[in-house]
Amino acid sequence: MSDITRIDQNARRSRASVFGDLVFLAGQVADTKTADITQQTKEALAKVDDMLARAGTDKSRLLSVQVWLKTMDDFDAMNAVYDAWVVPGNAPTRACGKVELADPAYRIEVIAIAARR
Repeated sequence: MSDITRIDQNARRSRASVFGDLVFLAGQVADTKTADITQQTKEALAKVDDMLARAGTDKSRLLSVQVWLKTMDDFDAMNAVYDAWVVPGNAPTRACGKVELADPAYRIEVIAIAARR
């Protein structure tokens, strides 16, 4: 049986959990709450990259991504950043929807699952 590794854990959540060859990322959001969707998307995806690296993998190994947007008006601008970020030929499954985020200043939250091998 595999052990579970939890990365950047507090009493409520871990930012990433590793079980066997799978990495599960919690919702990643921007640092700059006042930024537009382009900048917030760049920052959130940079956090995905960082968490994946800390878990021993990278975005070429993504299996699934969920993108939550504050408003679907941001869909095209978010996709412009996302499409440039995804490794060509390795696009994961993806879902995108409008949700009410925990902090109304956030325009995007990204959740992901990746393989390590």
